[in-house]
Amino acid sequence: MPIEQRGVDTIPDEERTSGPRDLVSILLGSNLCLGVIVFGWLPPSFGLGLWPSVTSIVVGTLVGILVTAPLALISLRTATNLSTSSGAQFGVRGRLVGSVVGLLLSLGYTALTLWIGGDVMVGTLSRLVGLPNSGASRAVMYTLLAVCTVVAAVYGYRLLLRLSKVLSIGMIALLALGVLAYAGDFTTAAPPDTPYLLGSFWSTWLLAAVAAGLSGPVAFITLLGDYTRYISPRRHTSRKVFWATCLGLLLGLLVPQLFGTYTALAARAGLDYAGPLVDAAPFWYLAPLLLAASAGSVGNAGLMLYSMGLDLDAILPKTTRTRATVIVAVVATVFVFLGSFAWDAQSAMTSFVLLLTAIGTPWAVISLIGYVRCGGQYDPEALQVFNNRARGGIYWYRAGWNVSATVSWALGAAVGLAAVSTTLYEGPLLALTGGVDCSFILSGLVGGIAYAALTVKGRADARTDVEPVVEVRTVGSPAESDSRSLA
Repeated sequence: MPIEQRGVDTIPDEERTSGPRDLVSILLGSNLCLGVIVFGWLPPSFGLGLWPSVTSIVVGTLVGILVTAPLALISLRTATNLSTSSGAQFGVRGRLVGSVVGLLLSLGYTALTLWIGGDVMVGTLSRLVGLPNSGASRAVMYTLLAVCTVVAAVYGYRLLLRLSKVLSIGMIALLALGVLAYAGDFTTAAPPDTPYLLGSFWSTWLLAAVAAGLSGPVAFITLLGDYTRYISPRRHTSRKVFWATCLGLLLGLLVPQLFGTYTALAARAGLDYAGPLVDAAPFWYLAPLLLAASAGSVGNAGLMLYSMGLDLDAILPKTTRTRATVIVAVVATVFVFLGSFAWDAQSAMTSFVLLLTAIGTPWAVISLIGYVRCGGQYDPEALQVFNNRARGGIYWYRAGWNVSATVSWALGAAVGLAAVSTTLYEGPLLALTGGVDCSFILSGLVGGIAYAALTVKGRADARTDVEPVVEVRTVGSPAESDSRSLA
């Protein structure tokens, strides 16, 4: 299979051969991994029993899907990734906001997947063949998973799609075996010595709904376009793509996370998940667990790393997608080592998802408002101005930035960060919300309302505040501009 040559350039219609079924496969197969399963452990680790854990995950996931799934339609129309597509609202340079947000989201989730996958692999091999459960062993496993992930991400979308189709079947079988394996130890009560993390039931339940449930769909706010840009709107309707996105996210997130809750309760996993998960597994399930930890981690981290490569490629137009992917893989591996040897798992995960949800949500809301306003009609050539090292076009705004959108996002992100409640940091606005983390709601509302207010005079938002530079003018030689057609 050849290495994918496309970066964030516009995908020609003849190459857009995927369909809604492929979208479901990639969202399901890539998420059936320990990096997503571990989020089901968070509610029990916060002190919640079975039904509070399940309801918090389900409610948070459904709310997140309502906000996230429509984003898939943007790249269906633009034929490029979501960060680049957001140039219609933020400007062709201002869309770097989306690239940075996407890079941070993918970086964190890639590191988390390699982290938990490597720990479980070491634990299972320790019980199976006596491998020392040491820092050196974990370092080797992290590195091995990172190398396999780089290979999958560099080959690109087609290989990742094939891998996801295999994983969607194989991982469901492995998880079904896991239900039987842990059935004898299952209990509905929260793990021992785990009081409500925030002191009361409802505040802890809301934290679980955001940190475990809502964070899943929000992780895809910049990723969905990586897949839907390969679906042709001439052959597949927006309705089918939207419902395929909803189904893929629903199954791809609820199945692994509810399995994580089930196994966390069975293993009495309080402050740690990987160790108790391995210790509570019957000997016959160790080999399937090892397979799930390795193959599932490569599939999920591969897609995240693929997205990171696209985002860095968009930030640095002179680089290539392949080179960008290798660079971000090294950075992600460094974060894995920091996470394993320097950070507390529960606190690091909770803080990470809450903070990134706060800064990512207003960007998603602004992008969706823009999609509704323009009726899904974009100028693909004008979106590529920055990538082609050119100037001008209808998305040029002020020197490539739409100040109204950027300021609106900054306001929403600032309010969201000020309303976050974690064990490591508490925002000043918590005094006004009764100590309840409302960062997701407030960041989205403030960002969306500010954007609507600042652009109220121009319903055709893509053409307001535009400098009198309409034609696209290439900076540099024609060869330099044409070279961006390859990643």
